[in-house]
Amino acid sequence: MTDKVRAKKHLGQHFLKDEEVAERIANTLTLNNYKNVLEIGPGMGVLTKYLLDKPVTTYVCEIDTESVTYLQAHYLQLSNKILEEDFLKYDLKKTFKEEPFAIIGNFPYNISTQIVFKTLAMRDQIPEFSGMFQKEVAQRICAPHGNKTYGILSVLTQAFYDAEYLFTVPPGVFNPPPKVDSGVMRLIRKENFTLPCDEKLFFRVVKTAFQQRRKTLRNSLKTFNLSNNLKEDTIFGLRPEQLAVQGFIDLTIKIANDSVQT
Repeated sequence: MTDKVRAKKHLGQHFLKDEEVAERIANTLTLNNYKNVLEIGPGMGVLTKYLLDKPVTTYVCEIDTESVTYLQAHYLQLSNKILEEDFLKYDLKKTFKEEPFAIIGNFPYNISTQIVFKTLAMRDQIPEFSGMFQKEVAQRICAPHGNKTYGILSVLTQAFYDAEYLFTVPPGVFNPPPKVDSGVMRLIRKENFTLPCDEKLFFRVVKTAFQQRRKTLRNSLKTFNLSNNLKEDTIFGLRPEQLAVQGFIDLTIKIANDSVQT
């Protein structure tokens, strides 16, 4: 039985070794509207042990076989609750069926944004999401409009979740230490998380607008072949970071109506 798991660079592993930070992350969960929690990338279980103390059923998703062996040996409560899977490829309905669950973790930096996008795709089942990212990514997700880091990830996440940056974590609490600070943030799903516009079009509008973020919407959205009449609307004189989520919803509705008429 191994007493230590080696951090593997190709998996983006940086093991948290600070108990106080681990407990603080576990305590970011509100435990509202769900009975199951899924931790992504538990490593040696420093965060897991605090989750197991909570009145929820904890599952862990871990692709590293060495970590899985360690968890099986040290956390008997996780019996049948370890998903030895790649989170991004695994069909979570196999485990949770239609039941809601929260996601938490000290996320590998190299796949952290993909984890958020998968969460957005499964938002019907995920009322809460909490965990640690590279600080810049966490700040970007939580950035308000008008901020220079506000972008695609900010708008798409905040369309469905209330995002809050909670605290910063220095490199020294990890083994090995990353080269950057980390940031812990929490997403709580909005009460009404369906959009009053075409969702596919909304995603397309947001992504296209930010691909040329320095340009006005009139120029960045040229591929939508908008009518001259619509392009006169004052909203098209703005740059994408000037629009809050509601602004993008309004924009999507205007574009949808325009294409119906032209």
